[in-house]
Amino acid sequence: MNGAAAEDLALRHLQGKGLKTIARNWRCRGGELDLVMREGETLVIAEVRKRSSEAFGGAAASVDARKRERIIQSTQRFLVEHPQFLDAPVRFDVLTLDRADKIEWIKAAFDSND
Repeated sequence: MNGAAAEDLALRHLQGKGLKTIARNWRCRGGELDLVMREGETLVIAEVRKRSSEAFGGAAASVDARKRERIIQSTQRFLVEHPQFLDAPVRFDVLTLDRADKIEWIKAAFDSND
């Protein structure tokens, strides 16, 4: 399964939990946001990771400090371009898929102070 297929599964999972899609694969200079969703008033920035092996810590561990910083910077750019969300609380989630495509949804996996 490629990254796009993993994102499809993660998107359907989140939509099934009641989240609304704002953007998918939103790109800016220096980064990309996999999924931008809305849960109530909260803007949810969801990073999707698929790993075929648990070596090196697996999918969740692949969202390291450098990756988190790029996501945070991309989110700041997203908010500048979409000022209607400036006052919304922001949550950074990570969704991991294992070899069997089982999804683990890690809510508030990190915050902008990490």
